[in-house]
Amino acid sequence: MASNGNQHDQMMDSEKHVQRNPHGNFKEVEASRPEWREGAKWEFTKTRMPDWKPGMGANDGGEWNKHRHVEIDPYEDGRPATAIVPRPIGFVSTRSKDGSSTNLAPYSYTQVINHDPPLFVVGYSGGFDKAKDSLRNLVDSGECVLNIISEHYLEAANASSVNAPYGVSEWSLTGLTPASCKHVKASQVAEAIFSVEGKLLETKEYESRVTPGKMTGVLAIIEGVHFWAREDALNDDRNQLDPTVRSVHPIEAVLQFPADIG
Repeated sequence: MASNGNQHDQMMDSEKHVQRNPHGNFKEVEASRPEWREGAKWEFTKTRMPDWKPGMGANDGGEWNKHRHVEIDPYEDGRPATAIVPRPIGFVSTRSKDGSSTNLAPYSYTQVINHDPPLFVVGYSGGFDKAKDSLRNLVDSGECVLNIISEHYLEAANASSVNAPYGVSEWSLTGLTPASCKHVKASQVAEAIFSVEGKLLETKEYESRVTPGKMTGVLAIIEGVHFWAREDALNDDRNQLDPTVRSVHPIEAVLQFPADIG
């Protein structure tokens, strides 16, 4: 998987084709939005209909039945990749086996899929022939760190999504702090409230349904082998995180894995 300028240009063209960002100039869009609400609190609420009984169906009073559904062909020309939002973001830190390359990048195709062993998936767009730096390092070293993004470093995490050539580290672009791990050589993000040291179990490459022979994605299955949690967000039993601490992502509040937390 040799890297060169042409490969980097191809990756950028692929990102344009996917059209993940529909806004054009995002800074203009952001400027039109309300100001950040400092101190806005996370809170738990009742469900919309706490007296719901089995068989009662939807809780919107039949509003759903006033609107028709429109058929969509996922292979229609120019069709965006997905409509599943919001999704947790996997903030993946990797290091090449020889240590010559480090990478830090966010991925929206990510999820926790099992608790014993703790298993996570990360989906990378493009095949191995155009492997993103993160995937290249992950396969080379067999290791990574999954960091959960929180409010206090949103901008820095977003900055790491730049298409930088292989060997250019996103750590310096973000200003985030690398911290050593116990079982992997990749660094964890010290600012993260929750991080998972991971070992690569397997990968699977996927072929396009539209263009036979073109590889469009790689799925990586990663086992969590060690956890790091910020002490002020962790409960006494060390099996839950408080989502009210610096607006921890909701996924963190339900991670109850049978593994030691470092």
